[in-house]
Amino acid sequence: MLKIRLQRIGRKNDPAFRAVLTDSKNSTKSGKFLEVVGAYNPKSGATSWQAERIKYWLGKGAQVSGTMHNFLVHDKIIEGKKINVLPKKKPTQTRKVLKAQK
Repeated sequence: MLKIRLQRIGRKNDPAFRAVLTDSKNSTKSGKFLEVVGAYNPKSGATSWQAERIKYWLGKGAQVSGTMHNFLVHDKIIEGKKINVLPKKKPTQTRKVLKAQK
């Protein structure tokens, strides 16, 4: 399955990301991708997306990652609501032990 997701580039302590179209089975650090469709610089907050190419690949059946979905909704490239991409909190081990002792 094709996926549009962010790939980290840049030096240590100087992050930058590019949005790439890749197979979902490829690792994010493998460097294997089919096309670069945008870029994001978190330090300056600058984004640049190739809207036509993103819409083309979405029409062909490509999926977007959660973070990319939120970026595209914010920049009004696609319609929809933002999704929560943060992991859900799990109870810590100490809470489990305390509940078991009661």
